[in-house]
Amino acid sequence: MTTPASGPWGEWVQAEADAIRAADRWREPRSFDAAGPGGRLTATGRDVVSFASNDYLGLSQHPAVKAAAVDAVDRWGAGAGASRHVVGSRPVHHDLEAALAGWRGTEAATVFPTGYAANLGVLSVLGGPGVRIHSDELNHASIIDGCRMARANGAEVRVHRHLDLASLEAGLAERGAQRQLVVADSVFSMDGDVAPVELLLELCAAHDALLLLDEAHAVLQPVPLSPVDGPPVVQVGTLSKTLGALGGFVAGPRALVELLVNRARTHIFTTALSPADTAAALAAVGVLRSTEGDALRTRLRRHVERVRPGHPTPVLAVVLGDEATALAASAELLEQGLLVPAIRPPTVPPGTSRLRVALSAAHTDDQVEQLVEALARLGSPVGGPV
Repeated sequence: MTTPASGPWGEWVQAEADAIRAADRWREPRSFDAAGPGGRLTATGRDVVSFASNDYLGLSQHPAVKAAAVDAVDRWGAGAGASRHVVGSRPVHHDLEAALAGWRGTEAATVFPTGYAANLGVLSVLGGPGVRIHSDELNHASIIDGCRMARANGAEVRVHRHLDLASLEAGLAERGAQRQLVVADSVFSMDGDVAPVELLLELCAAHDALLLLDEAHAVLQPVPLSPVDGPPVVQVGTLSKTLGALGGFVAGPRALVELLVNRARTHIFTTALSPADTAAALAAVGVLRSTEGDALRTRLRRHVERVRPGHPTPVLAVVLGDEATALAASAELLEQGLLVPAIRPPTVPPGTSRLRVALSAAHTDDQVEQLVEALARLGSPVGGPV
């Protein structure tokens, strides 16, 4: 009898792994013992400062957020134990959904176990026969996979060049679709650039198309508002970045949200988000909408200005080209005590391997200054390529 380590399957696995290694694209998760930007790499025992986390406001470490998670475990236990449609829906889930709708300025919201599941769920429900979906080529993998599910359901999917509004407008003007949907990240996760939301709203209003925005990385951007006349904006978001917890959500018109609750397979056929993560996200929304939240965003904005003046987001890309060059740059920064992993294909297009620097309000001024000096020594000066 053969095992997965031998025979045709073993040969295939080995060949695939060898190809990944040969392209300098092999990945191994490393144990990082950390609470906040500073921590220790378990394998080497080295203390480093991370500039890679999406915990943009540092809320994963906020006392009120952590206390809410602990209280939820004490009250409801470690897990929900069932899907939302069975017996897994706790009062805190409903409280969080109401708070999210209030924050995003929508009629309703519903929570998913992850932001990835939220995009899969909403696109697979909205995409079907007679629907044409227009997707930016640099949209997140969860949007790409959601579009694939929509195509399998009978939708037409068109991918336009990054932020090419002329191509998007031409596609919207074509006949043949009963309903049209435009989907885009509002902040693109690997480049840190932003979508022109107001222009997208105008195009969608002109062509009676629905606009679906992934707000996962939009910590410094205003909440998108639905136009008075025209189709509303549907917002997909995450609880794991700006809010420092785990999970995802869709916010929009109540009728559409209720349809998702009844149709989205990634909502129906999975265990509900844990009470601890739900309570942590609820507390984080409270902090975010307070004067303390305003102060944290101001601090984050100041960090961005120190590293790359005028840049709109805390995601800063230093594009280096091939995989080996990006790996070498990451290793050089690590020697200086800075953890900035190399981002390589398939996460980014071939030839655009990079360092992806992510800033947080939790970073100290001294840590940010250390980063600026290290990037300058790398030959990637402040204000360098995005």
